[in-house]
Amino acid sequence: MNFLIKILFFVSKLPLRVLYIFSDIIFFLNYYLVGYRKNVITQNLKNSFPDKSDEEIRKIRKKFYRNFSDYLVETIKSFSISETESRVRMQHINQELFHDAKKEGKNIILLAGHVFNWEWINALARVIPQSHCHPVYRKVNSDFWENQMKKVRNKFGNEALEANSVILNIFRSKNNGDSAYMFVADQTPHFAHVTYGLEFLNQRTPVFIGYDKLATRMDLIFIYCEMKKVKRGYYQVNYHRIEPDGEKFTEYEVVRKFHKLLENTLHKHPDNYLWSHRKWKYQDSIKTYDSEKN
Repeated sequence: MNFLIKILFFVSKLPLRVLYIFSDIIFFLNYYLVGYRKNVITQNLKNSFPDKSDEEIRKIRKKFYRNFSDYLVETIKSFSISETESRVRMQHINQELFHDAKKEGKNIILLAGHVFNWEWINALARVIPQSHCHPVYRKVNSDFWENQMKKVRNKFGNEALEANSVILNIFRSKNNGDSAYMFVADQTPHFAHVTYGLEFLNQRTPVFIGYDKLATRMDLIFIYCEMKKVKRGYYQVNYHRIEPDGEKFTEYEVVRKFHKLLENTLHKHPDNYLWSHRKWKYQDSIKTYDSEKN
């Protein structure tokens, strides 16, 4: 394993222009030869965009494979990317929202989707006034990859938290505007934990609702992270505050609004989402379904 770590770290030190040559090779192998999860990707796209023709679906799928290949090498680059390069390649828009939260004395819950490249958002910790930034991660079966990704998410002064412990951590921490928690919030819950679903991209969708418990019990600020790929190797994230319809959030309101915002993002840039993810595999396990359009 130590040898593999050394190899990965060495590769990550290569300039991105070199790493993108590897990405081109991965794309060719994946798209033309291997067809990685081709059926899953195709079906997800057809179900999500029923109004699009087969030709349009094929074009989106091909662009997805290109973006996915870039994501893989960019994730490796994350092992050694400098703060300076990270800040050049990821532009953060609407940073004033974080200063507003600091003035209001409220901690922040950041909600992002699996939109490329969510792994590069970590340098945000260096540009906002909050002293404690906590990327939230899920345990994976491989101890090696979990340790490596945890190191990536602890860069730039971040303090990564495992998903099973983050909610309790938030409840126990001071709500004083000095902490930000970064959720990739479109995770698919395990079938044993599917309790709520809604309509998302024209499908019954089981959704993770842990952060919704926070919205109804604590006075926190919820911010949607709208990711956009500007060009190869350069991204932009636009931050949008999610506001309640009334004085405070009602049950599942944040979940519905987050998925609506994410849906709007995907309609604008459908090729930049993790379509190989089996997000809809537990549809039949939904116990409570919100049929109202988010």
